[in-house]
Order: sequence, then C-alpha cells, then structure tokens
Amino acid sequence: MIDTKNLIVDDREQGMFRVHRTAMTSDDVFQLERERIFDQCWLYLGHESEVDKPGDYKRRVVNGRPLIFVRDGDGQVRAFLNSCTHRGAMVCREDTGNARVFQCFYHAWTFNTKGEVVAIPDQEGYSPCIDWKERSLRAPARVEGYRGFWFVNFNPDAEDLVTYLAGAAEYIDLIADQAEQGMRVVDGTNLYSTRANWKLLVENSIDGYHALPLHQTYIDYVKSIGGGLKPGGLSVGGGLDLGNGHSVMVSEAPWARPIAHWEPLFGEDAKEEIEQIRAQLVEKYGEERTFRMADQFRNLLIFPNLIINDIAALTIRYINPVAPNYIETTAWQLAPREEEGDRLARRLDSYLTFIGPGGFATPDDVEALESCQKGFETFRELEYSDISRGMGRVSGTTDELQIRSFWRRWHAQLEGRTPGKAITDIESPGLAPAQEGAA
Repeated sequence: MIDTKNLIVDDREQGMFRVHRTAMTSDDVFQLERERIFDQCWLYLGHESEVDKPGDYKRRVVNGRPLIFVRDGDGQVRAFLNSCTHRGAMVCREDTGNARVFQCFYHAWTFNTKGEVVAIPDQEGYSPCIDWKERSLRAPARVEGYRGFWFVNFNPDAEDLVTYLAGAAEYIDLIADQAEQGMRVVDGTNLYSTRANWKLLVENSIDGYHALPLHQTYIDYVKSIGGGLKPGGLSVGGGLDLGNGHSVMVSEAPWARPIAHWEPLFGEDAKEEIEQIRAQLVEKYGEERTFRMADQFRNLLIFPNLIINDIAALTIRYINPVAPNYIETTAWQLAPREEEGDRLARRLDSYLTFIGPGGFATPDDVEALESCQKGFETFRELEYSDISRGMGRVSGTTDELQIRSFWRRWHAQLEGRTPGKAITDIESPGLAPAQEGAA
C-alpha cells in the first residue's frame, strides 16, 4: 500500500511546500495516477480544426488507450476507442486521413464514421440474436468540447467539461478570441521524448523561475538582433490558481509576440501590420481586454497534462506519461484561420526558434528535466524537492503558486479526497486574486 499522505508537505503557516521525490520515481505511484487521476479527469484529445471536414480523422493515444478523433458524415466531432469490437485489432492504422469507413484488416469488420457496423463478411454465419448496434465502436464515457478544444473522460460520472475547466475557461477565451475566423492547428506536429517524469514537464511549463538562468542563450540571441527585455522583464506578472488543479503564469510580454508590441525579432516590415492587428482588437474588445490578449503572455495548465503556451507563439503541448521516468510530448501550433503568408511564417519561426524541439529553449528544458530525474535516485538520502518560493506573499512570475496548485490537486486525487478551493484572497499585480494563507 502506498503511503500517499507523506508525498506532499504543505505547511502554509511556515511557508513550506515539499514534494517527496518518490512521486517522480515510483511505479506504484505511476499506476495509482493512472487510476485516480487520468481515469477520472478530462484529458485533451485534439482541436476541432484537425478534423475540419466530414471523414477527417486523427489517431491519438490518451491514458494508454488508442483513440480515433473523427468528424462523422454529418459533421459531428466524435471519439472512438481504436479497437475492433470483434477481436480487438485497431481499425484505424494511419495517423491522419479522410475516410468514409474504418475497416479492420484482421477480419474485415467495417464501421462508418459514426462507429456503426456497416459490413461483416458472412454475417449470415452469426446468430440472429446478436445485437449489431451493441457491436458498434465504443466511445470513451464522455466526449465534450470547449471553444474548439476537445476532451475525453473515461469516468461516466464526471462533472461536465465547462464546470471542470473552472477559471481556465476564461484563459482559453483569451486565446480563441484572438482570431476573426476562429483558430486552427497548423499542419504538422512535433513529437519528442524525455527521460523524465511527466510532472517535471508540467512544472517546467508553468515555471518562470528557470527562464533567466536556463535560457540565457535565447535572451542573448534576442539582444544580438536588437531586441531584449522590456523594463520589469519577467517580474511583471504572477501565478494564479484557476481551480481544479488548473493554473496559469501570466506576465507582461517582455519581448516580441506575433500580436503584441513590435520588436526587431519580427523585422521592420512587420511593425505596421502588428500595430494594425492590435488596433482591431481594441476596437472589438476594448483596451483592457486587448492588453490581456496581446500585451501579456500566459503559460496555461489544464490539469493534469495539457499546456497551452501563448508566448513566443500559440503552442498546444500534450504530455503523454509512458513510464515513471519517460514521457512523449506532442506539440502543435495554433494560429488564426485567416493568418497566412509572411505573418504565419513569422509565427512559426518564432515558435521554432524558442520552444520548437530544436529551438533555444526545449533542449535546455529536456536536459534539465533528465538531470533532475537522475538526481532523484538519491531520494533515500534527499527525500524532498522544495516548491516553497513565494508562499505567504503576493505571487510574482518567478514564484511557484501555480505549481503548488497543480500539486495540491494531484495529491487530493491520489488520496481520493475532495480538493480544496482555489486560493483567491489577495490580488497579484495585473491579475486576478492569488494568495496562500491558511486554508
């Protein structure tokens, strides 16, 4: 039996938060996560633009289960377990495509994009008592979408998606509303692996504390082409607990963003266009909301394993835990449907330069996480990692409130108890409230 109680030390009076390092190394903990977190929470499946036309499909793996993400012949987004109801073989064997039917290569059972059985060789050989509707492809217990982002839940009794998203829904809105014609995932994906625990990449993705020391090469590069940090740099902003384990790190954009202030990183010819885009946002949403959309960046965590980075570009990062010490990460670029040509090229270049698999940042992060994972083998002597930075004060961008929010939800679910409320007592500058006093 796992002693889950001592995996987290959360002493808010003393301002101390620690995580036992076996949370990152134990196979027993990993299996318990599968059961009590990933089998209970809403998990990201894909964006609606990836299955734009009837018959479009993508293969996905979610919590170890092979899935088909598809738009049926009537235009409805669906998800199915990628397993033939006859003998279990995968009925979809291509990563992406367009199809009217899915046919199992083993015995040729055939299903339409609604999941219904439409053809079976020698069907007369089966008993007339068989209910062929019952032999349809199975769907996850729940499939729901919000603003184009689709999720599945394997728990039939789970709360609805919008309720689950809690305060994170507002930050998805800030992203989705940037586009006149809606958002789309740009064709192509990046897939890379890391020999580290999945929770390390969650931490890293919403951690502002490591940016300056670890990514100094990128900062030097920006300076070399005439850019650089604005006054206040990464210190202007903070972390926020959005409820249900979701959290966000928000900062006033310290360097260039595709829809924010012009900087040399995008070239002189982009200045006028970017200023025009911002003016259009002001006309539609007002100055305050435009500031949040265009002049701030945000690292958003949808608990447990989805990251939406609205920084160097709009990046969807899905973290797939494979083993306690191994993850596979898939990243997609999100862009307005109307964006094309040089404007889209600048966005993609900005992404690849910073957090693409071969960019300035991601190799740094991978090396750091793998170094941590190796260091965790000392857990018998060095039992705990510290995540106490900023406890008891207004949350700043280099503080760790947003990371503690993740861990508190993680611990509550692992123990099978109701998570505490979001921490919302004292305001952070330019953000919604955030404070960590006694619960």
